[in-house]
Amino acid sequence: MTDLAFQSATDLTNAIKSRKIKSIELLELYIERMQRHNPKINAIVATDLDRARERALAADKALDSGKSWGALHGLPVTIKDSFEVVGMPCTCGVPDLKNYHPSKNAFVVQKLLDEGAVIFGKTNLPLFAMDLQSYNEVYGQTNNPWNRDMVPGGSSGGAAAALAAGLTGLEMGSDIGGSIRNPAHFCGVFGHNPTFGIVPLIGHIPPPPGIFPGEYKTDTDIAVAGPLARSAGDLALVMDLIISPDGPHKTAWKIKLPPARKNNLEDFKIGLWLEDPAFPTDTNVLDCLQNAVDTLVKAGAPIEEKRPDIDFARSHEIFHQLFSATTSAGLPPEVFDSLLEAAGNLADDDRGDFARTARGTAMLHRNWLGLNYARTMMRETWADFFREFDILLCPTVSVTAFPHDHTEDFFARRLVVNGEDRSYFDTAIAWAGLTGMAYLPSTVAPVGPASNGLPVGLQIVAPYLEDRTAIHFAKLVEETVGGFAPPPGFE
Repeated sequence: MTDLAFQSATDLTNAIKSRKIKSIELLELYIERMQRHNPKINAIVATDLDRARERALAADKALDSGKSWGALHGLPVTIKDSFEVVGMPCTCGVPDLKNYHPSKNAFVVQKLLDEGAVIFGKTNLPLFAMDLQSYNEVYGQTNNPWNRDMVPGGSSGGAAAALAAGLTGLEMGSDIGGSIRNPAHFCGVFGHNPTFGIVPLIGHIPPPPGIFPGEYKTDTDIAVAGPLARSAGDLALVMDLIISPDGPHKTAWKIKLPPARKNNLEDFKIGLWLEDPAFPTDTNVLDCLQNAVDTLVKAGAPIEEKRPDIDFARSHEIFHQLFSATTSAGLPPEVFDSLLEAAGNLADDDRGDFARTARGTAMLHRNWLGLNYARTMMRETWADFFREFDILLCPTVSVTAFPHDHTEDFFARRLVVNGEDRSYFDTAIAWAGLTGMAYLPSTVAPVGPASNGLPVGLQIVAPYLEDRTAIHFAKLVEETVGGFAPPPGFE
């Protein structure tokens, strides 16, 4: 039964539909594993087991009468605690929200339910989903199942840890600066950051409930919702279910993503960008990624060391300010006010993490338009690159999972890259911001472990709206290099 817990969502759903296992049996397996293993990692932090058992039994009864609920019929899943789920709290790690129980499901949650999923728990994340690790005052700290002294990533850290430990069948995460991708990299699972704007974020925190009147229906710049899973095929399955125009766009807009550009590994034209002087890649990660690339080349993949003509440092500075601007809407008033005050007292030549955050938070709309124009020019540069190449392979994060660090001053934290102290924010978020800011889809596929025994994920970047190309190539990587492997100690 242990092997069953680590199977793909696709295989598990097929097993339920073919009556090889009942939904209630699979749910009880995950509950038993959660009770046995979750205390070690604290990935699942809230449950609704009675309702989940009722739904699993109903799913089995439906199959008895020849009825299928959809693509995820009877599959037990968990959801990141930034998405609203009826019957469970939605805290987003915020103490003031520990008693908040939504009356409506988030858009993506409802989509999963409509296709037959059985939601039995919520997974941990950092305060307001705004960190590269996952701890908060409400639920505490989540540990990496590969090494409990290390972080699982953030903000979808509980999601990735639960999947890696075999505690759930599927997960839904969100991403604005790597929040799907860096946990997938740190925990050795698959994750997909969709093209911006194709998956509605309605019912997601931040922004917190009450900040805006009524239901928050405005797109949050750069932010996306997307799946995490143990196979690339599961990413494709879920994306087909959650892609949708929303609100007034439904009147005329339809979303029909193009198929993958190529089918076979040898037919892809592949660019490679594994390191950059502005944001060095640690040797542990670089060597692992290079080994994966070498394996792909031996299998026939035509890979060239080519990259878009983009100044990475300048791109990151723009991303950081756009990121700070868009996240400012959900900041508590006292935090927002303090950043406004700080922005007015910065030296003109201050380009540090805090300075960029304060400037982004306080900028005039006129300045935002200037940055958005610069982004548009970079998007055109990306488009030029993808006229010649089908995909770009690059790091997800410059380092493997790092030790827990609860230093209160976010900007005082440091990460070590090749023996040198580097910016915490820049090191962990630069590669994700590079592609996310440009609204590009990217998929993370596990290709580790590194020499230090920790997972490594390869980031596969595809052209705008060509999500299927990124996910399909991830499937080829899975078949060629090797995909998900369970961490030791979670039998």
